[in-house]
Amino acid sequence: MNSAMARKRRMKSNHFTVTNKQPKHHNITFMNDNRRGAELHIIQIGDVLVSPDIFTEEFCCDLDKCKGACCVEGDAGAPVTLDEIGTIEESLDAVWEDLTASAQSIIDKQGVAYSDADGDLVTSIVGGKDCVFTCYEKGWCLCALERAWRAGKTAFCKPISFALYPIREKKLSNGMVALNYNRWDVCHDAVKKGNELRLPVYRFLRDPLVRRFGEDFY
Repeated sequence: MNSAMARKRRMKSNHFTVTNKQPKHHNITFMNDNRRGAELHIIQIGDVLVSPDIFTEEFCCDLDKCKGACCVEGDAGAPVTLDEIGTIEESLDAVWEDLTASAQSIIDKQGVAYSDADGDLVTSIVGGKDCVFTCYEKGWCLCALERAWRAGKTAFCKPISFALYPIREKKLSNGMVALNYNRWDVCHDAVKKGNELRLPVYRFLRDPLVRRFGEDFY
């Protein structure tokens, strides 16, 4: 799984046709060269609407190439929930020494998260650039939270929005949840590697999808 965290950026939503009868994704095979010309539909699984791009597009993080650029690019920090903010605060002692002095100062002043221009809770950032939990190792931008988790210092890995990227989750007014594939130019190497491996997004993100929605959903 990718060690970097995906920062938030604003983008226009893709529009798809929703069919009345929507099969579960394991009954659908999109992975063929003819899919580009086919009419694809949003798939509904319970109360979750899934973009067909998640099945047809291929992706695999390539940190050797991108160096964790998604930690420092974007308009705001990464989306977080109130529950996650509380858990992050409880994990601060485990990551504090890995954070830059500027990040520590920001956290002291405004906390680990703030409301962005859209009113969404996102992780705090340093100088309009780095997420406060960005740390650097051998030229790579990594997530200090995940690094602490991998070292056994904390039981919390990282917020689900980090783990699910390039899938973005959006809660709809009718109570349903929409999952969309987020295209971002900084991830072109991940797309290239995914194409080489023939690895669709939903397979690359199996563990985060199960973590978020459960094994039955997957």
